[in-house]
Amino acid sequence: MTDGGTNPGRVDAAERFIWLTARVLEQRRFEYLFGAGTADRVAAALEPYRCSDGGFGYALDPDLRGPASQPLSAHAALSVLSEIGRCTQEHAAGIVDQLTSITGSDGGVPAVAPSLRDYPHPPFMPVEDEPASALLSTALLAGVLHRNSYDHPWLAGATEFCWRRIDELTETHPYEVHAAVAFLDHAPDRDRAVAAAARLGALVREQGIVALDPAHPERSRLVPGYAPGEWHYVHDYAPDPNGVARSWFSDEEIAASLDALEAAQQDDGGWQIRWRRWAPGTELESRPRVTIDALLTLRAYGR
Repeated sequence: MTDGGTNPGRVDAAERFIWLTARVLEQRRFEYLFGAGTADRVAAALEPYRCSDGGFGYALDPDLRGPASQPLSAHAALSVLSEIGRCTQEHAAGIVDQLTSITGSDGGVPAVAPSLRDYPHPPFMPVEDEPASALLSTALLAGVLHRNSYDHPWLAGATEFCWRRIDELTETHPYEVHAAVAFLDHAPDRDRAVAAAARLGALVREQGIVALDPAHPERSRLVPGYAPGEWHYVHDYAPDPNGVARSWFSDEEIAASLDALEAAQQDDGGWQIRWRRWAPGTELESRPRVTIDALLTLRAYGR
């Protein structure tokens, strides 16, 4: 199996890794993205992760175990639907309706809903009885819905929440920035998005939370609480050359980061996770997702 925009040998090695290790969902996604798979098969593989309330759980996001709907699992589901062209009223309404039920008066949703308490969860995702709304989760969700021109009352309040939080940012961390970029890439007010992205990019560089030299990531700042080696590279912030974060980096910085991403493919054909490995199953289930993301980034840049 080969793909015209991606190195055939690299894709073949990744394909072997996928068949050896991946869940059915990632196998179907790989077939769809790099072979002759169909949207129907991907959608069918996604459905078992749906909860009774219309949201998603069951470790769709491998770090979120158990049968309880979670905002980050909702984002994972919407992202898959977007990937196959089905982030529509017909297929996504139940997900957004469930999000509405956990939305705060400020328009945002928490990163982790209290329902996760009864199930295994990582130490970096503390569960609170009354969690505050988070830019990380709300921006990811609003971003993918705007990307698909999705119409739902929930989105207006979530969008205003994201704008307020992004405008107020004075200190941040990589995952929050990734979420903000996902929102700014597709927010309808493009002039405001470009201006906000410029401020955010300056903040990222000022705080040193991007590894500009992949050969020496330790020269960047590792955020307290992150795992050893949980560096974030240029391509993590700008996985798409058409995104707002591309302008944050020079051509040389982009090229060096993509070189490092290519070199990071493991002997087994997959890419490794960099966040904390808190349970054996979560690493195994996450690596195929990370591998597909790496291939998509390389393809986006013509690598």
